[in-house]
Amino acid sequence: MKIIFEKYNPDWRIQFESIQNELNGTIGFLNPQIEHIGSTSVEGLSAKPIIDIMIGVKDEKELDKVPSLLAGKEYIYYEKYNEDMPYRRFFIKLNTFPHSLGFPEIIGPGDVIPQKLHDHSLRIAHIHVIPVSSEHWLRHIAFRDYLRAHPEVRKEYQEIKEVLSKKEWIDGNDYNQGKDPFIKREEYNAVQWYLNQQK
Repeated sequence: MKIIFEKYNPDWRIQFESIQNELNGTIGFLNPQIEHIGSTSVEGLSAKPIIDIMIGVKDEKELDKVPSLLAGKEYIYYEKYNEDMPYRRFFIKLNTFPHSLGFPEIIGPGDVIPQKLHDHSLRIAHIHVIPVSSEHWLRHIAFRDYLRAHPEVRKEYQEIKEVLSKKEWIDGNDYNQGKDPFIKREEYNAVQWYLNQQK
């Protein structure tokens, strides 16, 4: 599969705010911190038109409260990722209810991900639920803010994404591995920069 990118679209911020309001109506009693992350959150950066959202909860005990709260809506819960990433709960938001497309609401540890779910045109958002005290929360926020503040790094990232967009990938995870060397290098710089900004 090829990863389709679009030029930065100001509507992505509006889409995020709409989903943020929806999530606050569903899980607001947990007092979550809901952040727009990823390339759609960085003005001037091309991206897949899928909104990346990070929900910050107080601690790991709250992670497993979220799946039941999003059940029966347009979300699919990737429970199978919990073993590799126990600090995170991951969901995709579809443009309709999963059952209307023949998908389960939960993809469990032994389940095979339906091939059609790799069709990004069905996806509106990727939702990552992480404790705000986690290093993973810090690195996502730091990387976003670092890209916003450093046009030369943003330009290099844009160029890498343009090269990768011309290649064939097995799925989105395979594509993400193509970006990994750049992201791992710049995430370290981003975290150091971000922590200095907080002093």
